[in-house]
Amino acid sequence: MAGGITDTGELYSPYVGLVYMFNLIVGTGALTMPKAFATAGWLVSLVLLMFLGFMSYMTTTFVVEAMAAANAQLRWKRMEKRKEDDEDEDSSSGVSDSDVLLQDGYERAETRPILSVQRRGSANIFEITERVEMGQMASMFFNKVGVNLFYFCIIIYLYGDLAIYAAAVPVSLMQVTCSVTGNHSCNVGDSTKYNDTDKCWGPIRRIDAYRLYLAAFTLLLGPFTFFNVQKTKYLQIMTSLMRWIAFILMIILALIRISRGQAEGHPSMAQLSGIRNLFGVCVYSFMCQHSLPSLITPISKKKHVNKLVLLDYILILAFYSLLSFTAIYCFRNDTLMDMYTLNFTNCEIISVAFIRYFLGLFPVFTISTNFPIIAVTLRNNWKTLFHREGGTYPWLVDRIVFPAITLIPPVLVAFCTHDLESLVGITGAYAGNGIQYLIPAFLAYCSRKDTQLVFGSGTVNKHLSPFRHSFWIVFVLIWGFSCFIFVTANIVLSESKL
Repeated sequence: MAGGITDTGELYSPYVGLVYMFNLIVGTGALTMPKAFATAGWLVSLVLLMFLGFMSYMTTTFVVEAMAAANAQLRWKRMEKRKEDDEDEDSSSGVSDSDVLLQDGYERAETRPILSVQRRGSANIFEITERVEMGQMASMFFNKVGVNLFYFCIIIYLYGDLAIYAAAVPVSLMQVTCSVTGNHSCNVGDSTKYNDTDKCWGPIRRIDAYRLYLAAFTLLLGPFTFFNVQKTKYLQIMTSLMRWIAFILMIILALIRISRGQAEGHPSMAQLSGIRNLFGVCVYSFMCQHSLPSLITPISKKKHVNKLVLLDYILILAFYSLLSFTAIYCFRNDTLMDMYTLNFTNCEIISVAFIRYFLGLFPVFTISTNFPIIAVTLRNNWKTLFHREGGTYPWLVDRIVFPAITLIPPVLVAFCTHDLESLVGITGAYAGNGIQYLIPAFLAYCSRKDTQLVFGSGTVNKHLSPFRHSFWIVFVLIWGFSCFIFVTANIVLSESKL
């Protein structure tokens, strides 16, 4: 994406890359998955989760292939440039335009790079040694319309991401600090259903408390949108550690409750009405394609990178299944919260106050550290979308307008609704669908076409996807467009019944 947050950094081993990818994929979406499982039924949910995991893995290999093709073309361009410079030194006459054989698709690579880190000494022209972000690949392989559609999709997705983050933190704070009596938070996870109009503290309603927390969240973290933020190594380690502790705790506590015969869940096998949200949640929960360049490029040995990614997806699939199945059998469907951590803030579930508050406030800590990073990324995408070669933005536009249009819309969405399951579902079903399916498929198709034009039909990309037959690209495109139609039709039919 435009405006990279961090440099590629030092190289790391393939197994460290595996851990980084796991941490990248397993995030907020996983916390909303148990309720989505419960509303769609365990059998439908398991089948859809496995299928969408397979589809996400396939498109991940498409992105890796496109990264290798982009590296090859950038490397070839520099070789041609050096050759041209050498000819200039040997001849007083300039080199004519016809002496440099650049294909039309390759000329698009001459647009200004969003972010790249160069390394020398590659033995193979398709070696992934240079970080080429998805925005740069879109500029290289797509025409102008395709580039604009790419940025439109990525911007909508990031807006959805920010809206989810902006709602999740105040919801967690509201649920932990509010109860019917307003004295403690032990009843948050019990069978009592709360309305937004219920009292929180004295005359303050729950919805008022939510909006107060949202205002505080915006005032504290919003200003970071106006500056450059960098994700430090130690912050990443801390948030990753908290994530692992929280997820393991929830699985263990649910298993203990089930083993003691205290399980209350009786999930159905299938409920078709819940598929729409489940689809969006699953797509969102497998999302990593937009961050693959910064994740894959620093891996020191990429020979078996596709096998490593497959192992990661298998582990993540097993983890999601374990988390969701323990949740739907431990808790009744109607008591599962949008944010699963909040089910463990009930004194009957866990008597240790520290663990209750740790799980209840877990999203607050982890999401708060990610919000400024996503906001800066979105702001930089806006800048790149409207950038013209050689042009600069006025100070007011650069420092005020772009940060404002980044921050205000998601906060307004969070102000209007805190239905996290719907926010995650819609973001995943629309923008997530485009980023995870359509864009990688088009990147694979266009990069293969450009590679043949530049290097010849006999050239083999060493990182060619295992799904190299054109059938798979067509299948992904048909699937992606079908999902758009299905989700839209489902929403329209649902609204017409109301």
